[in-house]
Amino acid sequence: MKAADKTTKTKPELAPDPTVETAPKDGETMADAGDAAASPAASPESGSQAPTSADERLLRLQADFDNFRKRVLREKEDLYRRANEDIMEALFPVMDHLELALSHARDAGSNDSIVQGFRMVGEQLSSTMTKFGLTPITTDGVAFDPNVHEAILQMPSAEIPENHVVSRTRAGYMLGNRVLRAAQVVISSGAPGSSTDQGDGNGQA
Repeated sequence: MKAADKTTKTKPELAPDPTVETAPKDGETMADAGDAAASPAASPESGSQAPTSADERLLRLQADFDNFRKRVLREKEDLYRRANEDIMEALFPVMDHLELALSHARDAGSNDSIVQGFRMVGEQLSSTMTKFGLTPITTDGVAFDPNVHEAILQMPSAEIPENHVVSRTRAGYMLGNRVLRAAQVVISSGAPGSSTDQGDGNGQA
């Protein structure tokens, strides 16, 4: 009976001690096993790349906006300049006719109040155009410059050197560094009987 009453006692299973290092697997060193155990499933530093990407996107957006702002300002300046050019070019015939009328009145010796009034209007118009950057092209006695002058006639002159402006037939204007209209001029071919003329005469003889 005593043998039957005896119960079989089993030893309780012990939990593995976390301080005990696990044995490495086949082909794995102890250092590899330790690194694998120490590395977390997801590194907390992996999220540090997100702010860097966001900063780069922000810098690109700022650069794009700065370029857009500069382009808008440039287009605005170009539009303003073209508008001024169109207005000034439309007024050129008015200025030409006013100058021609005053020239005829001066040649006729007229100096009445009406002529004086037109002269004041012309001066005021020229002053207003100058405020917006319009300047007349210099022609009196200067050397011919094809960039700003348009030669319509060549004539001999004893006073004006060869290839210099003798007179102006139509005023020219510049807006800043841009030529809006070239000045039409008569240029000198040199003194009468110059070597050029004599060469032509000898060739004909």
